[in-house]
Amino acid sequence: MTFRITRSTRVAGSVAAAALLAGGLTGVASGSAGASPTSADTAAKPFSLSASQRAELMRQQTATTAKTAAELGLGAQEKLVVRDVIKDADGTVHTRYDRTYDGLPVLGGDLVVHVTKNGKSAGVSKAARSAIKVASTTPAIAASAVQQKALGIAKSAGAKKASADQAPRKVIWAAKGTPVLAYETVVGGFQDDGTPSQLHVVTDANTGKKLSQWQAIETGTGASEYSGSVTLGTSKSGSNFQLDDSARGGHKTYDLGHKTDGKGTLFTNKVDTWGDGKASNAQTAAVDAHYGAAVTWDFYKNVLGRNGIKNDGVASYSRVHYGDNYVNAFWDDSCFCMTYGDGNGNAAPLTSLDVAGHEMSHGLTAATAKLNYSGESGGLNEATSDIFGTAVEFYANNSTDVGDYLIGEKININGDGKPLRYMDKPSKDGGSADSWSAGVGDLDVHNSSGVANHFFYLLSEGSGAKTINGVSYDSPTSDGSKVTGIGRDKAVKIWYKALTEFMTSTTDYAGARTATLSAASALYGASSTEYKTVDAAWAAVNVK
Repeated sequence: MTFRITRSTRVAGSVAAAALLAGGLTGVASGSAGASPTSADTAAKPFSLSASQRAELMRQQTATTAKTAAELGLGAQEKLVVRDVIKDADGTVHTRYDRTYDGLPVLGGDLVVHVTKNGKSAGVSKAARSAIKVASTTPAIAASAVQQKALGIAKSAGAKKASADQAPRKVIWAAKGTPVLAYETVVGGFQDDGTPSQLHVVTDANTGKKLSQWQAIETGTGASEYSGSVTLGTSKSGSNFQLDDSARGGHKTYDLGHKTDGKGTLFTNKVDTWGDGKASNAQTAAVDAHYGAAVTWDFYKNVLGRNGIKNDGVASYSRVHYGDNYVNAFWDDSCFCMTYGDGNGNAAPLTSLDVAGHEMSHGLTAATAKLNYSGESGGLNEATSDIFGTAVEFYANNSTDVGDYLIGEKININGDGKPLRYMDKPSKDGGSADSWSAGVGDLDVHNSSGVANHFFYLLSEGSGAKTINGVSYDSPTSDGSKVTGIGRDKAVKIWYKALTEFMTSTTDYAGARTATLSAASALYGASSTEYKTVDAAWAAVNVK
């Protein structure tokens, strides 16, 4: 991608809109949020808002979008739509906006406005640097023509039952190059491995040239058929118990019964004891999925200070037993749900801790930076899910599935007993990149993710040989430098703050470096060891 996140961009004028945003916060969050922080780390941490507090903050930001747009110098045809709001403990507010132009969605027009508690601008992170303007919003090419082209692209990629989910919609494409009028077509059906398809194809509305394509169904793989004896959040309805976790936003787990559509049937039982640890028992996969979702929710809340995927206190849901012999798992933002296959022979459900953390974190990315699922931003999207999935596994402290920096280490998906991905040296999987190069964005997103996965490992644990929880690692650097890690907990908080406050849909690896440096500076200071190590870890994977 060609665009970078910038922290130096300043809102023009007196920042009247920003002042209104900050000025209305007093009654939204009270207590510790208004107290003097004891450290930079504490001050820059996100304040944990209740659902009602967040809703009120969103309402306040929405009420001032016109003034904010004017302060940013946007054109008369441009409008801002609030997507997310984060408030730090020191009162700084980070408001994420989507953008429209003459009523059309602007793909790549998202931005984040940073405002201090005193109403002063702390910068703007933009997905696109170019001014959003097109000569006309009347297309030269018919929508039916670009729809047929999109269907052809899907079929050539091996899609089955490919069909347009809806008529192509007009958009402004600003994610790369000069903004142009375009069509976005979404092609449904199934991918060649049985995964549902939501292939987005963006086509120039005047020339017919394909501008971009990506899959909205984001897949991941993981390990373990079960996590031992675990505690589950359930509820009782009549004489039956249900896999319905009211303590965690009402997360529910459903049985698809090997179908590929619908929500499925909610798991119920006459007693509050579930599964037997064997794949032949349909409840066992449900236990793992339900437990994984609960641990991920707790990790978000207790480590990141986030109240669910969208930070609104509402849970997603899980579907198990998808398809027949389906060897994958996926997040689908359209249903706000995780879905798990049963693996080869329907005997190895992909429902482990790191899978649950991985899939739910695709939802987190969709709710925040919304990283495009292609090119370098796609690699960052996948890496984010690997990073948080790994962090969830460590957080669980489960003796049956101990934390490690291996992805899919128990599923044996390739039949050779090896992990699917390695964070300490990604190239060990035979396809992932250890470091950045000009062509890394052309790799499959699961392989281009290696650059960020390697960065995260180096930031957490450092370079060279070491053993963690019985697993041996030996992480190299592209420049031969030695990196001393700052610890996984700090690395996770830096990545989360970068994702939720500084990254945008078009962030590439250079932009991710800028975003994580901004996060480290806010959390620990620009002269801190943490900041310097972020810089060193990126240099060690050739991102400078």
